[in-house]
Amino acid sequence: MPEATRQGTTVGGVEFGPEGNGGGRVIAEEELARLVAAAQAGDRASLDRLLVRLRPVVMRRCSRFLPHHADAEEAAQDALLSISTHLHEYGGRGSFLGWVTVIASNAARSTYRSMRRRAEDSHAVVPEGVDPRTTSVIAGTRLDLMESLAALEERHPALVESFVLRDLGDLTYLQVAEITGAPLGTVKDRIHQARRFMRDRLGGGV
Repeated sequence: MPEATRQGTTVGGVEFGPEGNGGGRVIAEEELARLVAAAQAGDRASLDRLLVRLRPVVMRRCSRFLPHHADAEEAAQDALLSISTHLHEYGGRGSFLGWVTVIASNAARSTYRSMRRRAEDSHAVVPEGVDPRTTSVIAGTRLDLMESLAALEERHPALVESFVLRDLGDLTYLQVAEITGAPLGTVKDRIHQARRFMRDRLGGGV
């Protein structure tokens, strides 16, 4: 059953509501399932409606990594294209919105890496004290978070996915276990280790 909130409805750990779906309607879990099934069957109109419903969710996920709107928008567009292209690969195992979160998170991190390469190629200088909400491209990212994630991926690659899904994707431990295929205890241990690593890197908290 969806969980009611003051702003809308939470389905699979993701909130849908007046602000979230762009049309003032709450998307029901059953409607989402119907749209996915119809889109997988080749109904283009259903695919278009599904992407419209998912866009605010994808934007929120990308904004956790990339708080500057234009950067998150770039990542969200890539994520929605990937969802459209690979929708047939979703086989119903685990939460569909969890699957969407994986794609959105990967798109945001890929966008960050791409922006960083562009900045390095152009010898751009990142100014100090910038406001990430109003500063574009590489200066608009959570440099501290993204650099720490890169270090975590380099040193402890097995911990990254669980941490990203739980603490940045807001999925439950059970949903993370479903997506990663790992036992619940293993997932909790990975997240605990990742949080400790990130706290040390970020000087007190994520």
